[in-house]
Amino acid sequence: MANLCVLNWCVLASVLGAWPLGAKLAIAAGWLALVGGLAWSLDRRPDRRVELTRKVVHIGTGNVILLAWLLAIPAWVGMAASLLFGAIALLSYLLPLLPGINSVGRRSFGTFFYALSIGLLVAWFWPRSQPQFAALGILIMTWGDGLAGLVGRAWGRHGYRLAGMEKSWEGSATMAVVSGAIAALLLFATGMVTGWAGLGLALAIGLGSALLEAFSPLGIDNLTVPLGSAALAWFALGYRF
Repeated sequence: MANLCVLNWCVLASVLGAWPLGAKLAIAAGWLALVGGLAWSLDRRPDRRVELTRKVVHIGTGNVILLAWLLAIPAWVGMAASLLFGAIALLSYLLPLLPGINSVGRRSFGTFFYALSIGLLVAWFWPRSQPQFAALGILIMTWGDGLAGLVGRAWGRHGYRLAGMEKSWEGSATMAVVSGAIAALLLFATGMVTGWAGLGLALAIGLGSALLEAFSPLGIDNLTVPLGSAALAWFALGYRF
């Protein structure tokens, strides 16, 4: 099954990777526009929930890494986009540039670290022709952290405090399970691991991601989680700088 997934992905990537850069960027921009439109519609509802809007953007935007991988979008594009959106994120803490995502004066730099982590992972893994590691880190950040926040707020009944931050065991457990599942899916589907050793590595990545999320204040988990999980997978599989 894993070999079949790799084969199908490679065939599709070889076809789409030959498309002109303009067409690739249009697809990626279309996805981001779709996410933005959904967030805008949620933000306009009378019963709007700001946290839900933020999580839609958080989760939806990160999936663009799969398009970048599939379409073989050049590394410089990802890094340039990271710099642009990082600068916008920094300005948004002073000006209402991203309403519904950041609040003026909000004590978190999560949006900035989100953009920065994408640029750093692309710069690290794209030149090495190993984009799956960048995808692993970013998808763990988007899905793991995003769903952990939603579960923690909706069903978190067993809280704990860590370094002045309020956390819930339900949210942390969600982070570990979702991150481990993403790691297993990517590692097995790309044929990088097999058997119990692969499951053990996925479990370690899930637990490590949950620990990084718990110990990261002021939104820095959007940097520590993707870089930490990608680095753990990279070095555990025997790769070096």
